[in-house]
Amino acid sequence: MDIKNREYKNILIIKMSSLGDVLHTLPAVAALRKRFPKARLTWLVHPQFSGFVPDPPVIDEVIYFDKVKFKKMSLGEKWSCFKEMRALLHSRKFDLVIDMHGLFKSAVLAAISGCDNRIGFCEMWEGSGLISRPIRGEHAKGHAIEQYLDVARYLGCPVDEISFPLPDLSREWRAVREKTDAVLEPYVVLVPGARWETKIWPAEHFAKLAEMILRDGKQVVLAGGEESIATGAQIAGLVPGVANLTGKTSQRELGALIQHCMLYISADTGPLVIATAMKKPLIALYGPTRPELTGPYGDEEAVVVKAPVPCAGCRKRHCGHWICMQSITPETVFEEYRKKVQ
Repeated sequence: MDIKNREYKNILIIKMSSLGDVLHTLPAVAALRKRFPKARLTWLVHPQFSGFVPDPPVIDEVIYFDKVKFKKMSLGEKWSCFKEMRALLHSRKFDLVIDMHGLFKSAVLAAISGCDNRIGFCEMWEGSGLISRPIRGEHAKGHAIEQYLDVARYLGCPVDEISFPLPDLSREWRAVREKTDAVLEPYVVLVPGARWETKIWPAEHFAKLAEMILRDGKQVVLAGGEESIATGAQIAGLVPGVANLTGKTSQRELGALIQHCMLYISADTGPLVIATAMKKPLIALYGPTRPELTGPYGDEEAVVVKAPVPCAGCRKRHCGHWICMQSITPETVFEEYRKKVQ
């Protein structure tokens, strides 16, 4: 029987990072659950990016591989960790492994899973395509969400709509309100961080935009992970009156903060996908990355502002003549803001 026509009972999904990529995988996982309602679905992920891995009944089990701890281990400790992970994966007796990560590290984990049925999405790098068979569907050159959905379609999953299985964040919202009394609705969320240095919009631009939004009578809340703490402090120092929650929320608390905002603004980063999944009004700033591949997808309330330079969309993590993000002016973004709030 062909691999795509089998009724699988025990499926391992490998998608370890980043937050945005994990969120982009959610519609495919929702489709898998619909196609295999009685199967046991397990997700292998880095704990640092696991905040929005779905709860049961969508995902039955989460297995963590902590890359931060692994890098700090001695050679002997790494070998012991490797053997423990192999034993753990073998004990689950998976009958299908889906590598949605497509890198060497995910290929190693797929290879030691003990499962011979291994597939991946269309963009398999670093030799991962030799371990898990790439599935190239009609959206191989399209958005990441559709690339992952093509794997689900290959397995016979009906994809009538794009849905994000998100958790109930009411408890997290209460936690946010307990941490500060500075969040006054209605408010605009600005997330100044990004994992690539080339995707970051300058702090001075964020500060000027925040000042204009405050003058317009709206509260501004700075948010993001620990990587945003220094930038958040810099912006807050330049613009008294903003509420600075950078580095002070869990991933799900950040989700709750975004869920209750009137408007969200950031560059191409994980929290942007949270806002997209929630179909929030948002403004996304794009320089080195391409919105047609990773932009807000399925959110009719989204506005994308592209850097007005010829080299935009280069997909470089580092750049010797980095001008794209600086070329998006605070005035341009504020103009889009005014269209959203008027």
